[in-house]
Amino acid sequence: MEYVIQTNDLCRLFGSVKAVNNLNLNVPKGSVYGFLGPNGAGKTTTIKILLGLPKPSSGTITVLDQPAPSKNYLHRIGFLPDVPNFYPWMRGDEFLTFAGRLFAIPERELAKRRDELLEITGLKGVKTKIGGYSRGMKQRLGLAQALINNPEVVFMDEPTSALDPIGRKEILETISLISERCTVFFSTHILTDVERVCNRVGILNHGELIREESLADLQQDYASNAFRLGVIGDPAPFVQELRTKAWIEDIQADNDTLLLTAFDIQAAQREIPMLLSKHRLGLNKLEQVEMTLEDIFVRLVKQ
Repeated sequence: MEYVIQTNDLCRLFGSVKAVNNLNLNVPKGSVYGFLGPNGAGKTTTIKILLGLPKPSSGTITVLDQPAPSKNYLHRIGFLPDVPNFYPWMRGDEFLTFAGRLFAIPERELAKRRDELLEITGLKGVKTKIGGYSRGMKQRLGLAQALINNPEVVFMDEPTSALDPIGRKEILETISLISERCTVFFSTHILTDVERVCNRVGILNHGELIREESLADLQQDYASNAFRLGVIGDPAPFVQELRTKAWIEDIQADNDTLLLTAFDIQAAQREIPMLLSKHRLGLNKLEQVEMTLEDIFVRLVKQ
């Protein structure tokens, strides 16, 4: 597998605080990589280090086969910050022209790219000055600006966090479109967005990477050990005994319905029927649960 971003034991300290702690990322070429974590987990700090802004305290980074921090790859990447800034007196097409000239893109090629990106981001024909744009329009213009140099990797920091549902939908649809032309690395804490567009995830907590794999594999791992029981009778003594079992990871009880996750699914299948019989409980439901990314995320962060 070819990786466009790799870090090895990456650390960043602010005084005695480790904002990033021994981080080992592997981002495959062509992926839409969701960089997940609660607020304060170190996502923005990591992106800034990958962009060559603050230097790492220790560890190594490779971006597009170039060691970082380095200016050798900056012209090959794009960046959309969480709150992009613009010259409010410009129109969107004027701003993209300005940004393209900073990369010394030939005028004819620049005009072609500008018009294509305005089309992709739904801003073609908009004559309003940027100062009159909605937040969603500004995010889409920021994404167009991040793509003007035809980058191989695009970094996005919380691209949908402050948008309404329509704005989020528009940005996610645009991300899906551009994923056909470059690798997308974006940080977020909105997990439904990741489920919609990502194919690989890295989960960060307190500066440490606690899981990294394809989204499909992550969901499959947790789909196999979660199931829902509907019991007939008082489940309290049954639940109390279940909590003492080493093979039980978590129990959530809602009246007579139990959501169980097990470290050892075979032990669960073997012992639960005996425990139901012991506590004289009937069973009216037994089904495997397809856990959402939010369910998985909460469990991993709590561990």
